[in-house]
Amino acid sequence: MTDSPAPVVEISAKPRGGLTYSVFQYAGLLGVLVLLVLIFSLMSNNFLSKQTLVTVANNIPDLLVISVGMTLVLIIGGIDLSVGSLLALSSAVLGVCMVDWGWPLWAAVPVCLGVGALCGMLNGVISVKAGIPSFIVTLGMLEMARGSAYLLTDSQTKYIGSSIEWIGVPVKGFLFSPAFLLALVIVAVGQYLLTRTVFGRYCVAIGTNAEAVRMSGIRTAPCSIIVFTISGLLCGLAGVMQTSRLSTADPNAAVGLELSAIAACVIGGTSLMGGRGSVINTFFGVLIIAVLQTGLAQIGATDPIKRVITGAVIIVAVLLDAARQRWKRRG
Repeated sequence: MTDSPAPVVEISAKPRGGLTYSVFQYAGLLGVLVLLVLIFSLMSNNFLSKQTLVTVANNIPDLLVISVGMTLVLIIGGIDLSVGSLLALSSAVLGVCMVDWGWPLWAAVPVCLGVGALCGMLNGVISVKAGIPSFIVTLGMLEMARGSAYLLTDSQTKYIGSSIEWIGVPVKGFLFSPAFLLALVIVAVGQYLLTRTVFGRYCVAIGTNAEAVRMSGIRTAPCSIIVFTISGLLCGLAGVMQTSRLSTADPNAAVGLELSAIAACVIGGTSLMGGRGSVINTFFGVLIIAVLQTGLAQIGATDPIKRVITGAVIIVAVLLDAARQRWKRRG
């Protein structure tokens, strides 16, 4: 009796649905963004201005960078609820290094990034090797990282000041900050990694059918662990960005940021079931959330109203995504 051949998993470099579907998604997200800008421009005289553009662009780098990592995690069929707390922990480490120990920025940043990457790797190793859903593992890490941030700082804000402010301040004679420009580079690298490399195609295949990938002879564990490590590393980088914008390391920072990151990914069309997503689309999702929040603030909406509207937008995005999937299957 001969052994039956292992199933072959076709790993394509092309996004699901082809070029037409991708263009349709980009056009839809851009249309929503333009519509929001027009609505808020009519409701507020100050919305369509250079100052609003600068504010939106320079307030999103930390969320944008974290959302790139979240996109990769969701694509492999996982989820990372610890990103906000990892940002706070990384920021706390940065603050302790620079304020309490007197380290220069160039020495403190690698430690900050390393802490984020290490925690992300632990998320991946525990989830993959122990077979525990990433939802549970990262929920535990959320609490551990937040508690560690409080312990490191004695629950006190660490003021760093001008030695780090320049990262989050617009360059003189230019609208955007170094943090925003670096975030754009991260988006470009993330999109290239996802669509133009074997690693990215493995991520999509794992999210689509991890068992079939394993049976075809591809080891899924290293890829999944690397994705969680990247997510943690980007949390560390986001910690540097937020600290530079606020000039302080705050252990209370980024509470609930994981929900905003997941929302940006979902609005951008990333599937919560895995196997589908785009970093560029997530960038549009972050912009939509930022424009929505900025516009609501300018028209005087209270925080509860902003939460209700943002939540409604997320639900509508999920419903539209489900409708798109049905349309694609019928086509």
